[in-house]
Amino acid sequence: IGRPKVEVMKERLLSINPDIDVETHATFYLPESHQGFIANSGADYVVDAVDTMSAKIAIIDEAYHSGIPVVSSMGAGNKLHPEYFQLDYIEKTSVDPLAKIMRRELKKRRIRRIKVAYSTEVPHKPFTDSDEVRPSPGSISFVPSTAGMILAGAVVRDLLGLD
Repeated sequence: IGRPKVEVMKERLLSINPDIDVETHATFYLPESHQGFIANSGADYVVDAVDTMSAKIAIIDEAYHSGIPVVSSMGAGNKLHPEYFQLDYIEKTSVDPLAKIMRRELKKRRIRRIKVAYSTEVPHKPFTDSDEVRPSPGSISFVPSTAGMILAGAVVRDLLGLD
């Protein structure tokens, strides 16, 4: 609490293996202010788990056109069944409303065969006692973390040449 997630994650990684080099960037990614960030990062792999649609598209686009493998998380909001998540190419997704938008936007950009973690669960309507017309999607701890584990597994298998 009160600390950037990237610092906490760096500490955790170094506690597992103190000999690794971890570079962190505590920044909110906006496509208009971070052009070239991914292409110039020296990354071996990009994992997209941002919530902002424009940033998600920009991250995938830049990684794809820079030749850096990328995996992406689709919608975890308003879901309660982590067992409905699966890994596949964006073209093969179904049910997930975010994946539907991503399929259309990536197709426009001629970006294909991006691996994504997505859920076949129909999102639940959020519970709210607010007067918000369209409440923000809610999430529960075990759903986004499941998507994250699926993405991590995909990256490790790809880097080891096991997929």
